[in-house]
Amino acid sequence: MAGTTGAKDRADAGDSGGTADDGFIDVDGVEKVFEVRRRAGFLRREKRQVRAVDGLSFRIARGEMVGYIGPNGAGKSTTIKMLTGILVPSGGRLRVAGIDPSRERTRLARRIGVVFGQRTSLWWDLPLGDSYALVRRLYRIPAARYRENLERCVELLDLGALLDVPVRQLSLGQRMRGDIAAALLHDPEVLYLDEPTIGLDVVSKGKVRSFLRDLGAERGTTVLLTTHDLTDIEQLCRRVMVIDHGRLMYDGGLDGLHAVGESERTLVVDLERELPPISGVPGARTVRVDGPRQWLAFPAAQSAAPLVAAIADGYPLVDLSVREPAIEEVVAKLYADRSAL
Repeated sequence: MAGTTGAKDRADAGDSGGTADDGFIDVDGVEKVFEVRRRAGFLRREKRQVRAVDGLSFRIARGEMVGYIGPNGAGKSTTIKMLTGILVPSGGRLRVAGIDPSRERTRLARRIGVVFGQRTSLWWDLPLGDSYALVRRLYRIPAARYRENLERCVELLDLGALLDVPVRQLSLGQRMRGDIAAALLHDPEVLYLDEPTIGLDVVSKGKVRSFLRDLGAERGTTVLLTTHDLTDIEQLCRRVMVIDHGRLMYDGGLDGLHAVGESERTLVVDLERELPPISGVPGARTVRVDGPRQWLAFPAAQSAAPLVAAIADGYPLVDLSVREPAIEEVVAKLYADRSAL
């Protein structure tokens, strides 16, 4: 990306909060309450309040890449919408680079990028390249900076053959890569990714993850990533925050999350022939056998490498794969533990 130009823009912005590396994104006691109406009789409706975010507080330093996870309806997307200024908090205080998102949404828009996995920011009937040209005009990106950033994104996200294709004809994986590129053309300091790999095949996921790793290493972009895929978190983030019922349940490393939630991964083993349950593999237990296929559970914080080596050494192995624990299961355990206190 155009690092020198982007750095100059940030220096010129002169936001007092933007230089505080320990609180580049600062969320303090934020709440979001929605008022909904529901039928309470033939002609009567009653109002009730739904608390989507409930006293949420956290800080993210400049350049951090943080996973933000939780079950559906936990408040993840609502948080991102408040951080971008789309929604106004019902209470509390939040700042992004020293800016109040809801009060200065236009000013903040030049410093952030957003990708919502369920919807596109591209123009449906236009070729991908024309969508990028419109993005350039919207953000008033200088020509040289635009060309450099576009070439970089096209190369790393493998978009060269797609620039003349109308967005409506792109596959989900192609469109997702196109959306990520569009969000980065103006050199944002903060990138919000809401389910960026949802529905993608293995190859497309790999390209997106590789690009995001390079983005963090080369540009120091601050990234908040929401996902249901724990592999995204494992490969990209050192820190993970878990939200449920609008409250922060956990903030720390992924290993610590697995330890607190006592979660397990599953090693799916395909053998040459049907055999008795695999035994004698330290740290693992066989939980299911179906012909030559067996399922072994082991602690999620434990490396799978020793298990694979032990099985390959003692059994006629054909293939294997590792399945991650469902985030819902980890959060449910966390929530149950908190409720018991």
